[in-house]
Amino acid sequence: MLEQLLIFTRGGLILWTCKELGNALRGSPIDTLIRSCLLEERSGAASYNYDAPGAAYTLKWTFHNELGLVFVAVYQRILHLLYVDDLLSMVKQGFSEIYDPKQMVYDDFDETFRQLRMEAEARANELKNSKQVGKPLNNARKQGQDQKTGFGENKKSNSGLADGGDAERTKGRKLENGCSNGDHVIESKLTAVVNGKDNASSNVGAFDVNKLQKLRSKGGKKTDTIANKGSKEESKKKVTKKNRVWDDKPTEAKLDFTDAVGEEGDNNIEVFAADQGQSMMDKEEVFSSDSEEEEEDEEGDNGSKPDAKKKGWFSSMFQSISGKASLDKSDLEPALKALKDRLMTKNVAEEIAEKLCESVAASLEGKKLASFTRISSTVQAAMEEALVRILTPRRSIDILRDVHAAKEQKKPYVVVFVGVNGVGKSTNLAKVAYWLLQHKVSVMMAACDTFRSGAVEQLRTHARRLQIPIFEKGYEKDPAIVAKEAIQEASRNGSDVVLVDTAGRMQDNEPLMRALSKLINLNKPDLVLFVGEALVGNDAVDQLSKFNQKLADLSTTPQPRLIDGILLTKFDTIDDKVGAALSMVYISGAPVMFVGCGQSYTDLKKLNVKSIVKTLIK
Repeated sequence: MLEQLLIFTRGGLILWTCKELGNALRGSPIDTLIRSCLLEERSGAASYNYDAPGAAYTLKWTFHNELGLVFVAVYQRILHLLYVDDLLSMVKQGFSEIYDPKQMVYDDFDETFRQLRMEAEARANELKNSKQVGKPLNNARKQGQDQKTGFGENKKSNSGLADGGDAERTKGRKLENGCSNGDHVIESKLTAVVNGKDNASSNVGAFDVNKLQKLRSKGGKKTDTIANKGSKEESKKKVTKKNRVWDDKPTEAKLDFTDAVGEEGDNNIEVFAADQGQSMMDKEEVFSSDSEEEEEDEEGDNGSKPDAKKKGWFSSMFQSISGKASLDKSDLEPALKALKDRLMTKNVAEEIAEKLCESVAASLEGKKLASFTRISSTVQAAMEEALVRILTPRRSIDILRDVHAAKEQKKPYVVVFVGVNGVGKSTNLAKVAYWLLQHKVSVMMAACDTFRSGAVEQLRTHARRLQIPIFEKGYEKDPAIVAKEAIQEASRNGSDVVLVDTAGRMQDNEPLMRALSKLINLNKPDLVLFVGEALVGNDAVDQLSKFNQKLADLSTTPQPRLIDGILLTKFDTIDDKVGAALSMVYISGAPVMFVGCGQSYTDLKKLNVKSIVKTLIK
């Protein structure tokens, strides 16, 4: 049964709802659809599933892009209603005929919807009945064919025996009578095909069973040899050489070169205060449209050369004026394909580029093309709007404001840095600490990477250069407990922010992902930052989606804690291959909060959305 059907504008104004249905929806499926799907450029999907306590809904939608209307249908997921797509298209057509931008109430559409719904349900029932009627007919035909093929086989086998067939023919007959399971089905199908050909032309002979038996014998030999090889390998595996033990060898002591905390030797090391100037986070980056000027210069230089380009330009302009009144998929496909290839060359994951193009196509289909406007420029403008909407953060990412709010509550603001191996978590943690120090915020580092050799010493060096305290417990300790004690120590010392460094781990490493989930669930940090390289392409989607999936699966609370923000590193090494930023934001919904662009403490800046979009599109 249909739960609800709504018609609203792209601005969010509800024009009509079905009063007949009147079912109170559990949760907020419509709001979630708008927030998670329509606004995030995922409208190219066929449907959206929403889970609420005690209910599971499926939502389907369609657009009228010319009028700026959205039609959404909600129904129980378990029902699998067949008429929803047909009903939405009929409602779209019927409502567009009576739509007036000045009118806000459409009570007279209730009767029209009732008739459209009955018509859609009747069509679905007819289609369902026709499929059910067609099934027994098809089964009867298959049974008749099986009987015919069986009769043909018996006839051929008897004729073979009457002609004095040898032992191979008798073996073939035993095979035909059905000694095996899979081969009999294959043979009956092949003989059916042969019988059909016999009816068409008498020149084609019967199927030779000898070939099939030879194939079976070859297959049997292969399986025997594979089985023999497997048994030999197992016997080889059983015989293992034991390690030699020397009697006079002393027991090895466990090597731990971690310096004890607070030793006198630490005080003798010269401390360099890292004052490298203002961080790039606080500098306003001015975006210059050099690429646009270069394109205009190229167009001006090439404008006097070929006449063919002029003709192509005028022909496209003529098509935009005198062509179709509204855009359809066939018009958009060439421009979208070129745009998809361009995004992929900029290191955008293929899956993300395809979904973006589907969403742009859904937003432009049926829209009228303005005069003196090319389809390619229209598609490019729509893609630019979509990219800006995706990369612009949906919530505030002002960490300094959140730090001061936590300070008023007399508790430290905790940031956990997570990510795969070798992306630069420790280095960029020091950059964030330097930026916070410039804003008069007291910072403490927590060395919770108790797995990698040299991780504690690396963080200790940064702490010395920045003259900030560090909490460490050495190696082979539980990182969750170390982080908890670090937060308690920061509360006693009055530190405003605790920056927690964790071990790098691959997204498929189950034990390390379990340890990370324990750290997050036990300490409940204010911000979980995923540190990722700007160099990765398709792997960015795999990393972020699996990190979020593992954190959700291993969470002990009904509302799992996922990744809150992204820190992109090595951004100065990628030139114009900036697609990883788009892939990461699209797959996780988390904003890019920091961008690492060098080796010094000041090389940390904000993401310039306009610059990224222009680089992706050009």
